[in-house]
Amino acid sequence: MATTPRAAALIDSDVLIDAARGQLEARGFLNDQNQAFRVQISTTSAMELIVGCRNKLEVSQTKRFLEPLRILPVDPNISDTAYSLIQTFTRSHGLMIPDALIAATALENGLTLMTRNTSLSGDS
Repeated sequence: MATTPRAAALIDSDVLIDAARGQLEARGFLNDQNQAFRVQISTTSAMELIVGCRNKLEVSQTKRFLEPLRILPVDPNISDTAYSLIQTFTRSHGLMIPDALIAATALENGLTLMTRNTSLSGDS
């Protein structure tokens, strides 16, 4: 009997961008995650990928790339959490709105955020 993958991770935009551009390591990671868990992304990440497209062909390719992934919408709880994160971490860590929305999506859904972005830059 086949089992349904469980929700465990939220994949960040940086990993998705690398995978969409064909980077083998990122594609392999995404494929491994997809086999082990139900891969989910924030609607903010999906929008970031679409915004990065240069033409209609790239938009079409990106939409196909996103099809197998579950895209989690921003709801009022996510918005409130992102607002709190912005208040707390914008000055100290340089947190920007898209990253706050993605982090809040992971927090509100009890998911681990899979990202390559580990920098904590910004002035205090």
